[in-house]
Amino acid sequence: MPKVIGLGGLFFKSADTDAMREWYGRVLGLSFEDWGGTVFTPATAAAHPGAATVFSAFAADTGYFAPSDAAFMFNLMVDDLDGMLARCAKHGVTPIKTTPDEGMGRFAHIMDNEGRKIELWEPRAISSEV
Repeated sequence: MPKVIGLGGLFFKSADTDAMREWYGRVLGLSFEDWGGTVFTPATAAAHPGAATVFSAFAADTGYFAPSDAAFMFNLMVDDLDGMLARCAKHGVTPIKTTPDEGMGRFAHIMDNEGRKIELWEPRAISSEV
C-alpha cells in the first residue's frame, strides 16, 4: 500500500527572495543553490540521535506561532543550539523564547526578516526507558 515517507520540501512565498536568502545565509548559515533553495540530506539529520521531521496541524486560534501572523512556522534542526544563538546574536537576532530540554531536546524561537517565526531545535536522543 502506498504511504507518505517524509517531507520532500518546504516552499513559501517571500516579498523579497534575494533579501530572504541573504538573511537565512548570514544569520543561520544556510547555503543556497543557484536554483534558489537549499537541500538538507536525510543522512545529516540521521547522524543526530532524536532528529525527526514532524508534520502537525495546530488549532486555528493557537498562540504558539505568535508574534508571527503567518499560518505556519518553521522548525529547523540544529546541531548546536547555543552556537546557533550566538551566531544569530552577532547579526542582531535574539530569541523571543527559549525552552529548556523537554525530553526531545532544547528549543529557541526567533523571527526571520519577513516576520515568520522559526523554532530552532537541538534534538536529543529519546530514551527507550519508560
